[in-house]
Amino acid sequence: MTIEKKYLNEKEVAQITGFALQTLRNFRHCRRGIPYSKIGRSVRYNLQEVIGFMEARRIETSDSVQA
Repeated sequence: MTIEKKYLNEKEVAQITGFALQTLRNFRHCRRGIPYSKIGRSVRYNLQEVIGFMEARRIETSDSVQA
């Protein structure tokens, strides 16, 4: 039985997005950036929301337009 990971910690999100840990922490402090859940001191990000955040900021270039 394989369980797909739905929630990620900040280190995993930093790896996926390329953001520094401190950037993610600054986003949280300013209530900006990727939505997150907090349980006690533990911070978790929903994988689909991380993907959605990155996709929403996608910029199309002339080279990426398919004919």
